[in-house]
Amino acid sequence: MHTNSTTSTRTFRALAAALAAGLLAGCALVDDGSPEAAPDGGAGGPVTLTVGVFGVFGFEEAGLYDEYEKLYPDVTIEENAAPSNEEYYPKLRDALDSGRGLADIQAVEVGNIGEVVATRSDRLMDLATTTGVDEGAFLPWKWDQATTDENKTVGLGTDIGPMAVCYRKDLFRAAGLPTGREEVAALWFSDWEKYLGVGADYMANAPAGTAFVDSAAGVYNGSISSFPVRYFGREGEAIYQDSPAVEVSWDLAMQAAQGEMTARLKQFTPAWDGGFADGAFATVICPSWMLGYIQEKAGPEAADKWDIATAPKPANWGGSFLTVPEAGEHKEQAARLAAWLTAPEQQARLFEKRASFPSSQAAYELPQVADATHPYFNDAPTGEIFSIAAKSIPTLELGTQDQPIQQQIIDAGILPVEQRKLTPTQAWQAAERKIDELLDR
Repeated sequence: MHTNSTTSTRTFRALAAALAAGLLAGCALVDDGSPEAAPDGGAGGPVTLTVGVFGVFGFEEAGLYDEYEKLYPDVTIEENAAPSNEEYYPKLRDALDSGRGLADIQAVEVGNIGEVVATRSDRLMDLATTTGVDEGAFLPWKWDQATTDENKTVGLGTDIGPMAVCYRKDLFRAAGLPTGREEVAALWFSDWEKYLGVGADYMANAPAGTAFVDSAAGVYNGSISSFPVRYFGREGEAIYQDSPAVEVSWDLAMQAAQGEMTARLKQFTPAWDGGFADGAFATVICPSWMLGYIQEKAGPEAADKWDIATAPKPANWGGSFLTVPEAGEHKEQAARLAAWLTAPEQQARLFEKRASFPSSQAAYELPQVADATHPYFNDAPTGEIFSIAAKSIPTLELGTQDQPIQQQIIDAGILPVEQRKLTPTQAWQAAERKIDELLDR
């Protein structure tokens, strides 16, 4: 996951250059009429490589572009950053279809990689044979997500979002529960039902005004993300109505909502942010990238109160890929840059500087990851906790509409039950209608 940001300094340089040439540029995409550069930035003359991203990937902030430019003085890198993936991805999709307006490297969010692989792999380079790319350095499930049935790998993994459970030690203690991270993890080991069992125990002795978990949507997301098959089958067919993963995860969310275990908050809203500051809930299912968010919203007053335990089952939430469009003028140079940015050493540095958890399993052996702890979370060994989770995550069958389907289940289904507006049956029917409309478009 990548935080939203305004266009970076490099973006302004790229836009200015494009406008000076009378080109249309914007939203992390560049016009196909940009001035030609020498074919080889390392040997044949200067070359400018453009990188299209959304939010903040951290490459520039961690100094990786500057380092690459020092290694290869003939290469200049310009990053164009759209504020959000919601703005970025539709324009990328259109640009891939037309072959116009593309950066040399284009990022793709994990929620969109299934659609890209299924419908636009012919418009992207096969990066598997690029110099510097080692398939074995990546987590197998991450590599598989960007690989077609014909074994063409169109994306190199950047970060991932392995999940854990962040919990308030002080609230657990007040409710008579263990507080040590190993003891806490043992309470719900291997079973999301056990997690809610702990929730029932917590609620029986909960400190006044607190709930066990932030939201039923968080419970749903944690559970569904641990299944390899969710909304689409292995042949690309929609199966959400008969999916065991959906049924199990929906039932868990309903159990949390109707059992009044949740704070009834919608994630990533001001009210949710306030819940962290107020200590309104004892647990939140947290991917690695959420730690900084929790620290910011909970504030320094809670610095000695949070810890991290292993989640009931390995699961992933978030992450991205770098792709190289076939329509680019500098494909080989761009592929080498993408390979370098996603190599283990650079991923480890990015984790150290920006807390982006590596998709390279080889990076887990490097000290920046292996020895990582987080002082805000009671010096939890974050490198160890999230590395173990990452290695056990199953390869997901990602369909073309995974993300929109899940959003409808949450917004039209789970939230109305949690807010006591609909019964579970009514809410599921409402979600089905929304999803059917989505799939019929």
